[in-house]
Amino acid sequence: MKKVFALVLLLLSTIASMAALKSPDGRLNVDTEQPGGKTMIVIRNNDGQLLLRAQLGLKLTLLGDTSTKEAPAASNSFGFSKPQLKKLSYSMLRGKQLKVKKQYTSSVLSFSDERGTDLNVELRIFNDGVAFRYVLPEEANRVFNDELTAFELPSTAHRWLQKYVTSYEGDFPYQAESGKKGEWGYPALFETNGLFILLTEANASRMYCATHLNNNTDANWYKVNYPQQWEGRGKGDVEPSWNGSWQSPWRVAIIGSLADVVESTLVDDVSDATSIPVSSKWIKPGRAAWLYWAYNHGTKDYKTCCQYVDLAKEMGWEYVLFDWEWDAMTNGGRLEDAVAYALSKGIKPWMWYNSGGDHTYVRATPLDRMLTHKNREEEFAWLKSLGVVGVKVDFFESDKQMMMNYYLDILDDAAKHQMMVNFHGCTLPRGWSRTYPHLMSQEAVYGAEQYNNSPYMTSNGSRINCLLPYTRNVVGPMDYTPVAFTNSQHPHKTSFTHELALSVAFESGVQHWADRPEGFLNLPPEAKQHMSDVPAVWDDTRFVTGYPGESFVVARRSGKTWYVAGICSDKSNTNDAKHPITLSVPLSFLGKGNYNMTAFTDGGKQEDIVINHSKVNSEKSLSIPCLSEGGFLLKIQK
Repeated sequence: MKKVFALVLLLLSTIASMAALKSPDGRLNVDTEQPGGKTMIVIRNNDGQLLLRAQLGLKLTLLGDTSTKEAPAASNSFGFSKPQLKKLSYSMLRGKQLKVKKQYTSSVLSFSDERGTDLNVELRIFNDGVAFRYVLPEEANRVFNDELTAFELPSTAHRWLQKYVTSYEGDFPYQAESGKKGEWGYPALFETNGLFILLTEANASRMYCATHLNNNTDANWYKVNYPQQWEGRGKGDVEPSWNGSWQSPWRVAIIGSLADVVESTLVDDVSDATSIPVSSKWIKPGRAAWLYWAYNHGTKDYKTCCQYVDLAKEMGWEYVLFDWEWDAMTNGGRLEDAVAYALSKGIKPWMWYNSGGDHTYVRATPLDRMLTHKNREEEFAWLKSLGVVGVKVDFFESDKQMMMNYYLDILDDAAKHQMMVNFHGCTLPRGWSRTYPHLMSQEAVYGAEQYNNSPYMTSNGSRINCLLPYTRNVVGPMDYTPVAFTNSQHPHKTSFTHELALSVAFESGVQHWADRPEGFLNLPPEAKQHMSDVPAVWDDTRFVTGYPGESFVVARRSGKTWYVAGICSDKSNTNDAKHPITLSVPLSFLGKGNYNMTAFTDGGKQEDIVINHSKVNSEKSLSIPCLSEGGFLLKIQK
């Protein structure tokens, strides 16, 4: 019988006093503590105020040993390596910034016991947060039984948390002090001591599962949790395993002002660099006409598909997405005909797929064509021969290690065939957009398609829209499928200008515009022109003002043109008068000189778009009134 060696790495040790590590700008201080003998990373601001504690630890089993033992209660050695100031520089094809240049402080906490078992905790301290991961450098065959990482927040912290579901499609309702108990998906946003903290993970790999948070034991301690057994219809192991040297995903805490959180690239910063040249001509962010929102079953009608191709042509968008049921297309043509029609108009098609297999309850077709390497090789070769440039793969329903492997298998095979990818019904972005630049977007959001499913979005859409830039869209591209002026199954109450602003407020490598053709074609000429011109790629992103759930104003630059988007929630949902419905918009992000500004603002009714032109400069600050659930959009050119 095979015996196992059980090892509990609680990181218990006697720690000598040592100077705290600091972020490059000195705003964040990181030290260690041992309450009850447990090792914790402690993060404070430069005034010494406690921001966050992170308990460390792993529980794992070594396979193949001749006896069963428990780890000792103390380690023989422990210590920080000498901190190093390191530079980071990389380029992206999409995101908040195309060129990232940063510094961080690097150090390693090293542990070993009398048997020579080594564990390192790599630590990186940026100006906008802290990241750490576990590293087991020795080759071994391990099963991970639990991760003991847990984050302590002050009981007075304000919280915005999403209940954990495998699709990450949920609200982020506000929780007051001493929040609720439960299981929560990343990212988790907190406000404490005048700063904001966003918890998430980055650089998920084949070595581990994806995780989420659980505070059922103590409302103020959020423990890292493995997936549940029921995920993926019970398929796959809950406990991850790995044979060889090993490292965990990064545990990430973005810390600072709302500007620090919104503008942060920390998830990408700690993720693996890509081996795919970012100059690859087959990877092109862009805009797409999308059939599903208006009709649910639109793609099985050839003539409807042609209408959306014509819309993309009229609007100057690069892509069209043929969603589910394209394999049942009738009414004048088949899928091959629709693809040929799109290409004849200069529009490049994307195709939808069910991830398939027995891990999903959804049997929508086409099914199983992404399931195996052989399936993918055949399907990608066929798509390439047709002229299709990307795939949208849906319904994964699990965060287990098995599913991490499936995601990465798809990305690896897609790259070989120069095919872009969009994941839906999927896990949260965890830095893969840097490692795999052909991953254009991921859903994992309570987005515009929810107007098809229930009246909840009608009542809560504007508030959710004012939460997502501070939570979900911080960590990666978000396929919300924004912008709709007509109604789906359930109406929207947001103003037309609010909807127009979503084209800039939300970031995604491919923006799938939601509305039906007449929604765009009947816009005022300048608003229609904006939807033709608005980029999907941004050189720079600046947070301007706002507060989670109430309002959001952001400035994004494409070349020499700045776009400023502002959105407001339903002000009847808040009693906080310090966040007025008139938004103050300083233009200090502009360079020197005068600029021409086109402003799209709310009118007297939700359907009105008021358009004005003026000259502005960096010294000017605007006061823009917004309707309840309204917004504005500015286009500013030198």
